[in-house]
Amino acid sequence: MNDGSTSGELADSLRTLLSRLSPGDRLPSSRELIKEYRVGPATVARAIAALAAEGEVVTRPGSGTYVAQRNRLRGEAAAADTDWQTVALTDRAVDTHLIAEPLGPPPAGTIDMDGGYVHRSLQPTRALSAALARAARRPDAWDRAPAGGLMALRTVFARIVGGSVAPQDVLVTAGGQSALSIAFRAIAGPGSPVLVESPTYPRALAAARAAGLRPVPVPLDADGLRPDMLADAFAMTGARLLYCQPTFHNPTGTVLAPQRRRQILDVARASGAFVLEDDFARHLGHGGAVPRPLVADDHDGTVVHVTSLTKPAAPSLRIGALVARGPVMERMRAVRLVDDFFVTRPLQEAALEVLSSPSWDRHVRSLGTALRERCAVLAAAIDQELPGATSAGLPTGGLHLWLRLPSGVDDTVLAGAARQRGVAVSAGSRYFATEPPAAHLRIGFAAAADQSELTEGVRRLGAALTGLGPREA
Repeated sequence: MNDGSTSGELADSLRTLLSRLSPGDRLPSSRELIKEYRVGPATVARAIAALAAEGEVVTRPGSGTYVAQRNRLRGEAAAADTDWQTVALTDRAVDTHLIAEPLGPPPAGTIDMDGGYVHRSLQPTRALSAALARAARRPDAWDRAPAGGLMALRTVFARIVGGSVAPQDVLVTAGGQSALSIAFRAIAGPGSPVLVESPTYPRALAAARAAGLRPVPVPLDADGLRPDMLADAFAMTGARLLYCQPTFHNPTGTVLAPQRRRQILDVARASGAFVLEDDFARHLGHGGAVPRPLVADDHDGTVVHVTSLTKPAAPSLRIGALVARGPVMERMRAVRLVDDFFVTRPLQEAALEVLSSPSWDRHVRSLGTALRERCAVLAAAIDQELPGATSAGLPTGGLHLWLRLPSGVDDTVLAGAARQRGVAVSAGSRYFATEPPAAHLRIGFAAAADQSELTEGVRRLGAALTGLGPREA
């Protein structure tokens, strides 16, 4: 074949070669084809691409070109061979084992006591739907939104946070999880330690590890994060970041005691570290006073604050915010631009309308009443059906009860047994960055349909615990 040969002619020649080969056989290398057929590299590349498009060959970067598996006689599509990706991918795996459901989706009829969102009957569905419909009809509804978020929405978030927070200190995000991901990547470099409460929110652990950070646990007690242990952890690890949930902590429901709030900030400031304050439950109080966020009393840029509307409103209202001062805000804005430019404008407009309406305050109050009542019903059922389990008392906010199981019970086994009996609960081991000190369950009271479901769910959970028997327990 001379230099003027076309890629089509080369492809025809290679089809003849393929007819003599078996599926999985390797074709000659590009260099060998260039030499044998006296063509240029571009001609070889085009011919191979044409054969690949026809399904005659498969190419594996770094390995070569191979005869495709032929299943035409049976009318079957050839199975994809993605083994090459194992070599091409690096070791920056995203660890989702703490947040993925190991048992798969619960079957129909399962009572949901594992959810992190409020039941549909507790959501302001009508107000959300009306706000979104009106937002979509605005003349500028589909225009590009500012990277930092709509100024009016940033102003509302600044007012909610309080203190001296200004709208320019706010970055609107696509929910709280997006905010955590942005903050972890912006504040600390890969390989750095990040201090976390023990136990803590599993999706925060996953986001930190996805950013290449190493979570280091710091113990809690009834008053929240222990400042003495925190100081030791900063000193031993050299960490420059603490992730914490001072208000209605997930999963324990703990509220950081007033005297400790200043201590935590003082320890972090003395260590030259940031405090990433996850304030997801600000609108989930059960009717009492909710403490001011840490960032409201921070004047030196120590605190990076995360808030979200998703938990008190609805799962798909993916609107949250980051609040920060100083260069760290510019860093987070840069990460946001790289990620997705901005949050969709109609959703921001709808969130702004909902937050600005008097009905929002009424919703938060009625939600708090419903959560308080559900929490009491759940606690009473646990006392009756699970006498060997203990809790630290009724939380004053949030969506969950944190239950310590009787000695010898495996929380993962119990969660699986409960699922088989038609109730979903969360094994406590998911909430620890390292080995858990004891077996726990997180039991939610917001995702179930009503109070009767909560009572029935605990009855099923008690039956599951009894059914484990002495050997499995």
